Amino acid sequence: MSSREPVILGIDTSNYTTSAARLEGENLRQNKKLLPVKPGQLGLRQSDAVFHHVQQLPDILAPLLEDAPALRAVGVSDRPRAQEGSYMPCFTVGLGAARMLATQAGAALHRFSHQAGHIAAALYSAGRLDLLEGKFLAFHVSGGTTEAVLVTPDQEEILHAEIVARSLDLKGGQAVDRAGVLLGLPFPAGPELEKLALQWGKPMKVRPVLKGCDCSLSGIENQCKKLFDQGHPKEEIARYCLEALLAALDGMCGALLAEYGSMPVLFAGGVMSNSILRRALTEKYGAVFAEPAFSADNAAGAAVLAARKEGVL
Repeated sequence: MSSREPVILGIDTSNYTTSAARLEGENLRQNKKLLPVKPGQLGLRQSDAVFHHVQQLPDILAPLLEDAPALRAVGVSDRPRAQEGSYMPCFTVGLGAARMLATQAGAALHRFSHQAGHIAAALYSAGRLDLLEGKFLAFHVSGGTTEAVLVTPDQEEILHAEIVARSLDLKGGQAVDRAGVLLGLPFPAGPELEKLALQWGKPMKVRPVLKGCDCSLSGIENQCKKLFDQGHPKEEIARYCLEALLAALDGMCGALLAEYGSMPVLFAGGVMSNSILRRALTEKYGAVFAEPAFSADNAAGAAVLAARKEGVL
């Protein structure tokens, strides 16, 4: 293939999704597939996630490589967070494939954290890569993480993320998925739970449980079970779950901005594709959000970070 634009490949093998992305100039294509989870289950063991990634990754990569692009670089998520000891076996599948592809093509290999990829994908889809030039607050809310990080520019990894707040127990995605499975919804439950919640029109006030800037989300699961056992409508339970999560994120964000000062705020991670959360937090904080396709686990962020590392984006 001949192209005037450098070709950057991104790979991410998280505990939810097998994904790859191809970036040429400003043209990004991605391909991804959820890992199969049996009805009623709340996720996969790491050994099963690794197995499914090994099966799915060749099919995910094939459409992006079928015209044999001359790769300039491969970006890959190799760990959950950019912290010592941060590790999940599922990321080794993507890392192994990235190493082989980069070696075969004589391309550069750039490793990033899954969290950094989420942040970069959100900024890319929102057209706000300019935020990488300064300091901003980023929330990463998913099935495995509910954290707020203070992001500053970093020459080596493009961005440095320092954790400044987190959930002390349940994660946002876990709260959503557990409520969804309780209501008989498929896993991951986010999209279907949102549909139910949008059918509940009565006002609802929820007070968050905060300790400093940190939050506790375990009460969401307990209250959802209580409402369910009392026979409350599914729509009400779904709405309560999302309103309670919103109250926690709102409380965390307000406390952090009071402590660190005014700055841009970004929300990333699969949970933040929810329209109820997005609308409320945008209105209050002018927050930046990823487009839904870039909110859930994806490889676009790894490709974007690799392109920034190569100085071509």
